[in-house]
Amino acid sequence: MTDVEKQPIPENMGGGSSDAAFAPPPYPTDSAFMPQPPPYMPSPYPYGPTVQPAYPPVPLDGNAPPPAQDIYIQGSPVGGAESEIGAAASPCFVSAFDDKTVRRAFIRKVFSVVTVQLLVTFSIVCVFTFSETVKKAVQKNIWIYISSYITFMVVALALSFSTTLSRKYPWNFISLSVVTLSLSYMVGTVASFHDTTVVTIAMGATLVISFTIIVFSAQTRVDFTVCNGILVVLAIDLLMFGFFSTFYYSNVLQILYGCLGALVYALFLAVDCQLVMGRQKYSLTPEEYVFGALVIYMDIILIFLYILIILGGSSKS
Repeated sequence: MTDVEKQPIPENMGGGSSDAAFAPPPYPTDSAFMPQPPPYMPSPYPYGPTVQPAYPPVPLDGNAPPPAQDIYIQGSPVGGAESEIGAAASPCFVSAFDDKTVRRAFIRKVFSVVTVQLLVTFSIVCVFTFSETVKKAVQKNIWIYISSYITFMVVALALSFSTTLSRKYPWNFISLSVVTLSLSYMVGTVASFHDTTVVTIAMGATLVISFTIIVFSAQTRVDFTVCNGILVVLAIDLLMFGFFSTFYYSNVLQILYGCLGALVYALFLAVDCQLVMGRQKYSLTPEEYVFGALVIYMDIILIFLYILIILGGSSKS
């Protein structure tokens, strides 16, 4: 028994009420009269693995600041298994197009290459059209046209299907230069059989249409990249329509064929521009700038050729 229990209880002396058991303050402060705490605290304790932080090396002068300690708070999203999951998921894969600087540099590179290609092609077209001597020489040597066509097909297909060739410098630029020169000779040869006025109007219309489509593709929220399958079907139908039109030739069919071809490749240009800009569901990687320049250049040249077909048929009629 404690000392409190051993103390005698004061009895009622003289028949009156006893005030000894209810003594007024001040109360006793002795530890013997105070209630003792339980031997342990029942509060919840933190659980989970304890991670020791890596302390930096202490300099020789011994004035290093104390390292920051990790504080664990129960129920917070910073500790325990959740922190381990966050640490494991931090080195995730991030696309190169997520960086706006990389995307803008890629777009500038592609359209700079396309601009140089168009300058070379339209310069050759102007020489083949405005110079009578060059025009006659080109029209007589058709075998050069056939050689240019074969060279263009081989190198363009290699750039389209070989990722090693399209990404390996300087062979990608050499191949793209060969494609540009061979196609420029072919387009110049075709333009030499048309009037100078028709060729000039076709070049102006092509530049206006191409610039408008590029600006529209950059500003619109419509995703044209999901329409690749539909455009392939339209291109095959256009090819078959041109094949059967050779057996029933007329100026009306020529104009209709040129309008359909210009429309289809205008849609191809919108799709390819969005692939280069990377704003929609599908996009090119930053390493495929040569392939991006090739497809945009091909779309613009084909629009020019179909406009020549339209103007040629209308001039004959």
